[in-house]
Amino acid sequence: MPRSLNTSLVRLKSSGIRRINALAAQHPGCIALALGEPEFDTPQEIRDEVTRALQRGETHYPPNNGTPFLRRSISEYMSAQGFDYAPDNVIVTDGATEALHATLLAMLEPNDEVIIPTPAFGLYESIVRVNHAFPVFLDTARADFQIDEDALRDRVTPATKAIVICSPNNPTGCIFNAASLDAVARVAAETGIYVICDDVYNRLVYTDGYERFALRHPELREQTVVVDSFSKPWAMTGWRIGWLAADPSLAVQIAKAHQYMVSSAVSFEMPAAAVALSVDPAPMLETYRARRARVLAALEKMGLSVVEPAGAFYVFPSIKGTGLTSEQFCARAIEEAGVGLVPGSCFGSEGYVRLSYCVSDEDLDEGLRRLDRFVAGL
Repeated sequence: MPRSLNTSLVRLKSSGIRRINALAAQHPGCIALALGEPEFDTPQEIRDEVTRALQRGETHYPPNNGTPFLRRSISEYMSAQGFDYAPDNVIVTDGATEALHATLLAMLEPNDEVIIPTPAFGLYESIVRVNHAFPVFLDTARADFQIDEDALRDRVTPATKAIVICSPNNPTGCIFNAASLDAVARVAAETGIYVICDDVYNRLVYTDGYERFALRHPELREQTVVVDSFSKPWAMTGWRIGWLAADPSLAVQIAKAHQYMVSSAVSFEMPAAAVALSVDPAPMLETYRARRARVLAALEKMGLSVVEPAGAFYVFPSIKGTGLTSEQFCARAIEEAGVGLVPGSCFGSEGYVRLSYCVSDEDLDEGLRRLDRFVAGL
């Protein structure tokens, strides 16, 4: 009889987002407003550089942490945003997903705890559990998706190793305000916990005054990891390339985890990734801004309350007034209306659903019409 497998992995459920998308695919004609994947193609100048890299024969192993040219390009790009990370403090990864895996693998020991403000992308919980550690959830819904300092302090124990923050947030699209960022900083400074910043939506912001934790609190540099990705702003989800930046004391350990997990990101994508950093994603952002306005107007007409998103391409309306759980609401919306949404339970927040508006205008408008009829019939 075979020995047991990794019990932490065995207990994990498959991605709820992928599950609901698969359910929608079983219903012909269903419009899926579920995945966080831009419908745009990657800009042509980025794709052209891949062709040139292949023609140059850049198909061999690159340095583990990425080519010097790309790491320098990322360092300069971040410097223009206000950061001060040398190329040696940058690690090119297989998307933000691998960056988060490598970061938490470098930090966690069995029975450690990681604070996850919810609603949150389910990946954080999964990585923590696979590392035989424990997620500790901090509900932000009651504070309009901001972090209450007293509630945060209540979650900290001697076993707490880190907190993961995502702003703009997936699934709410909300941005943590100065009070939320300062609350995290005070707790981190007092306890020594790490702050992992999932900043993959930082180029998709609709309002002024957006602040990033690592820029507002440089005094916590030794405890902070900044994770970013090419996927969302430049419509490069299938490329699976991202990066992280950290203080040398952290970066050297995360680099070990990265090396032993994937060796490196893809060599011939790296020149194109450097090109992407000079491509302005503003045209796509303006398209999302217009779609956000239509979605918010449609939700108001339906009577579904929502905290207005300030970034990303999601809304997270409350469906508590329908009397249905989020799973029931989404299952019925697929079966009865032909529109796919993601249950809030997938993000640790019951009573909400996530709607993604990074789909075509045609699909978005038809999906909203179907959702309107569905809600009116409940």
